[in-house]
Amino acid sequence: MKQKTVLFVSIAVGLLAAILTRSYLATKNVEISRLKAQFVEEHGTMEVVCFKKDVPGGTTLSWSEIGHMTVPAKGLRGQAIPAEMYKSVAGRKTIFGHKRGETVFWSDLEGGNPALRTLAGDVKRQMRAVSINASGAAAVSGMVHPADHVDVIGTFSFPGAPDANGRPTTKFVTCTILQNVLVLATGRETAKSIATNAGGGNYSTVTLEVSPREAEMLVFAEQMHGRLSLTLRNPNDTSYERELPAVDFEKIQGEIEELNNKRQSAIR
Repeated sequence: MKQKTVLFVSIAVGLLAAILTRSYLATKNVEISRLKAQFVEEHGTMEVVCFKKDVPGGTTLSWSEIGHMTVPAKGLRGQAIPAEMYKSVAGRKTIFGHKRGETVFWSDLEGGNPALRTLAGDVKRQMRAVSINASGAAAVSGMVHPADHVDVIGTFSFPGAPDANGRPTTKFVTCTILQNVLVLATGRETAKSIATNAGGGNYSTVTLEVSPREAEMLVFAEQMHGRLSLTLRNPNDTSYERELPAVDFEKIQGEIEELNNKRQSAIR
């Protein structure tokens, strides 16, 4: 009888200990969850590229060697590679060896962050980057962005024939200077800075990729106090409009009816 009592007491004590332990662990889990939520609120999180397996230095990374995971964001933004940029990692070579589960940093890869390279690296061989003053309406209300293609139109003023009273007059002429030109940057925003959300904002200059001879024409046009405007093209439109005439007021008067008739016929 005494042995049974001892056994029942032991079982009761064990159950009580288990219940207390479970209650303690539940309390701790709640505390841990609270601390994790507080940590996330203070530091934030981000999805980053990570190594899926051990890789030695000098490894050209393949898809099988990279994955993604969630990590605290504080102190890592701009250094760790965001998961959405994983395509920029495959094919890149590591500088040092890394272990499975480690975060991939731009500094771990040869060439570093492509967004931090200078604009010069984006200019094709035998081409040049030249900036022109173009903002507001001249840049299609600010809708021109890096990697777009545009036509460049210039408006120039020249001394005209004196009027009936012998006073000097000014003659304005507009003509298309270049067609289908690649936009490298708007202000300080490039295609790379857009991809990494580092650019944006208003701009007063547009940087174009042109040949050396085209660059001379654009610079001369601005030095002539000409106003340069851009017309935005469909990215799939590579057509070239031949024999575009220069336009002045007489040209508009002579052709405005014909142009409107053509537009109405096209609409029908």
